[in-house]
Amino acid sequence: MKSNVEKVTSLQRKLNVAVPVTDIQTSFDKVFRDIQSEVTIKGFRKGKAPMTTIKSLYQTRVKQDVIQDLIQKHYSIALSEHKLEPVSYPEFEFDDLHENKEFNFSAIFDIRPDVTLKNYENLMVEKEKLEFSEDKIDEVIKNIQNSRATFDVVTENRAAKMGDFSVINFSGEVDGAPLENGAGTDQQLELGSKQFIEGFEDGVVGMKVGEEKTLNLKFPTPYHAKELEGKAVTFKVKLNSLKAKVLPEISDEFIKSTGSGVGSVEEFRKVVRNDLEGSEIKRIDDAFKNRLLKALVKENPVDVPASLLKDQKNMLVEDFKKRMGQQQMDDATMAEYIAKWDSDFEKTAGEMIQSSFLIDAIGKKYDLICKADDLDRKFAEYAAQTGIEEARIREFYSKQDTLSRLTYQITEENVIKKLMETVKIKEVSGKDLKNEEN
Repeated sequence: MKSNVEKVTSLQRKLNVAVPVTDIQTSFDKVFRDIQSEVTIKGFRKGKAPMTTIKSLYQTRVKQDVIQDLIQKHYSIALSEHKLEPVSYPEFEFDDLHENKEFNFSAIFDIRPDVTLKNYENLMVEKEKLEFSEDKIDEVIKNIQNSRATFDVVTENRAAKMGDFSVINFSGEVDGAPLENGAGTDQQLELGSKQFIEGFEDGVVGMKVGEEKTLNLKFPTPYHAKELEGKAVTFKVKLNSLKAKVLPEISDEFIKSTGSGVGSVEEFRKVVRNDLEGSEIKRIDDAFKNRLLKALVKENPVDVPASLLKDQKNMLVEDFKKRMGQQQMDDATMAEYIAKWDSDFEKTAGEMIQSSFLIDAIGKKYDLICKADDLDRKFAEYAAQTGIEEARIREFYSKQDTLSRLTYQITEENVIKKLMETVKIKEVSGKDLKNEEN
């Protein structure tokens, strides 16, 4: 076998391979013999049909099988000989195949960039301070209160107010025509829940049971139905009935009734504080890790293979589509945002790929690449956290793609720990951090 490599771009190579006739003939013979032993041809016992008959019947199929066999075998050998490490699927081109003629094929693919670690120690990275407010605990308790609220029918002749539970008839018009899906009878609406567009619930506030009212409003911009963005809309509303929300008193008995496992308001506040602080610490740590990796990329830029950039960007876009689809965003609006943020998607994708190359390079330099012992510890950790048998966890991660993600995650964790030995952390308030990032 003969082979050579052409440099197409800095990160793209073309591998040319010439397969000798002897290898071609060997492959043909093998494939024909395999078919001869497998097929049954009328007039012959299985495996006993003459080779001339086999060749006449299966020449086209054999040719395809031989091409595949030759490319798979010699492509791998040539990669090894030239110490090439593709990071994209190869694009193959090949000559017509003849049994008595050298077979030539080529493969074009992207390769891993050379990674030069310049500055990865003493990185300066901002980290958000943990600023916890008792208001957050109050908010959790308030939500529980609301979830257990009762509603009493309002009998006195009073106006609706925020927090009331109203039952209304309504119909909307845009440009003098009925608004599609913009009408309802005996629609239940909690005032202050922001179920309707801005101004609607404010308009119901102050109405009395039996009263009718016209609300002149505008759809917001942006809006999930793009054709309605910023448009004027008129709603005719009638208040049919009204209920007042009655919140349960916050007491030790109320806390016991929630099934929280604690017996007093004070204990419950401690539990909520621990949960909220734990979530907040994780959020801050995750955000810090992302800023640390961005700083690493900034100080150690790496060329990004075009195919990887395209794939990673597409993954980010698809994830965005999925999330926006769950929020009922229409296709036109979604397409507008994707176009608007195209450069942001590409920048983020590039940073993610660069950080993965840098993590791999640091991991190799300090022997931090995930090993079997690391996996064992992680499986045991997951089992302890979830209560799921370790054997089931191992089974879940037995799939190659799932295991690869976990292996990379562990390597990343190991490298982050290494970087943390020298990183210089500047603590800033969440407000200041948001202002800087905006």
